[in-house]
Amino acid sequence: MSNKNKEYTTVTEVAGPLMVVENIEDVAYNEVVRIKTADGEERTGQVLEAYLDKVIVQVFEGTKGLDTKLTSARFIGETMKLGVSPEMLGRVFDGTGNPIDDAPSIIPEDRRDINGDPINPYSREYPREFIQTGISTIDGLNTLVRGQKLPIFSGSGLPHNQLASQIARQAKVLGKEEKFAVVFCAMGITAEEANLFIRDFEETGALERTTMFLNLADDPTIERIILPRMALTAAEYLAFDQGMQVLVILTDMTNYAEALREIAAAREEVPGRRGYPGYMYTDLAMIYERAGRIKGRKGSITQIPLLTMPDDDITHPIPDLTGYITEGQIVLERGLHKKDVYPPISVLPCLSRLMDQGIGKGRTREDHSGVANQLYAAYAEGNDLRDLVSIVGEDALSERDRKFLQFADLFEEQFVKQDDHEDRSIIETLTIGWNLFATLPRSELKKIDKKYIEKYHPDKKKEKKSIDNKEMGSSEMKNRSSKKENKKEDESKDE
Repeated sequence: MSNKNKEYTTVTEVAGPLMVVENIEDVAYNEVVRIKTADGEERTGQVLEAYLDKVIVQVFEGTKGLDTKLTSARFIGETMKLGVSPEMLGRVFDGTGNPIDDAPSIIPEDRRDINGDPINPYSREYPREFIQTGISTIDGLNTLVRGQKLPIFSGSGLPHNQLASQIARQAKVLGKEEKFAVVFCAMGITAEEANLFIRDFEETGALERTTMFLNLADDPTIERIILPRMALTAAEYLAFDQGMQVLVILTDMTNYAEALREIAAAREEVPGRRGYPGYMYTDLAMIYERAGRIKGRKGSITQIPLLTMPDDDITHPIPDLTGYITEGQIVLERGLHKKDVYPPISVLPCLSRLMDQGIGKGRTREDHSGVANQLYAAYAEGNDLRDLVSIVGEDALSERDRKFLQFADLFEEQFVKQDDHEDRSIIETLTIGWNLFATLPRSELKKIDKKYIEKYHPDKKKEKKSIDNKEMGSSEMKNRSSKKENKKEDESKDE
């Protein structure tokens, strides 16, 4: 009898989410395990460590109720796989890849290893095309480009889920018509949040182009280890086999890292920074680096991972390591949230390292880079003056400084703040920027090329309009006088 049909009853230890099986043969790392409990219930596990005659198995549905004497394990000889099909769009799956939307199971076209294959660096295409999210602070100042990984750093109680939902609804590729899809992966969220996401996507019609993977707060923690891998496997199929432009939203990566720490503690590993395993950097990189474009393939995978920073600490290991691996970050600020500014994106610490490659003539608009640089510079100066005012008072400021102080307030009120269902085009975003520049002396616009100031500055447009009106007025006067002269000539002829 083949070893793969053997059922082992040699479970010797259960600790946290882990189970130890001894006296085994021919078992490999990452192999899937079918576990049968005393009452006949079936659970799924995966080999975490393999020795000559012993393995450590992580149990995805949790180890509650497992009896070492009455529990059996069968090793199936393959790694965990996900059945993929175009029918996945518009569907909702749980943490183990089973549908939870009361619809029939999909008929898979293929079964893919959830660990994926690394993209050969030589085959990677450089990210260049602009993705419009409809959010001014992202599109205008921290542009997302196709194939990029751009995380959002948030804090407990901030509206990051609301922002994630808005991005999933509104994100689109401009220019030629292309198939666009969203893979939404939520780890450790509440049932209420999950229902809000599903209802929002259904009401707006975004669910038709979305595949959702949900692990709720009361679901087994260990499922959060495989959930982003399943989501990315679905994304790779849609992107590289179906030729779609796929946006992957992962929320909340902090819950994923906590699951990693739980496993490390159960394995009694020597902890790294703040108790997290020393290999967390590698583990996160295995997820984030699955974003990108491949030469010769039409599709692409763009990632937006969301994470809540414990105690709003951006130096915490999770945001710190995420920032090293990814190409920038969007940071949410509690101060703006208290001012009732949505989305509360703190512009100054934000960064998109690939922004310059995705904007400009032929992609967004020729003045985009200059507008972004000038907005950053003016807002930074206004922000510094706020600190100065708290010490010396506003009366001590010069007229110039008062204009920059006013600019900072207007910037937050008009550019940063927008409704959670407001979908701004990139042209609307740039227009808001130019309207803000009208509040500053033109001599202070040092980050923008003069030719763009002549072309797009609101005052220039007014001047041009008034000149046109004058020209129209003078030509009208000429017409009137010529009409009068013609009338006089006609009257003299009649006489």
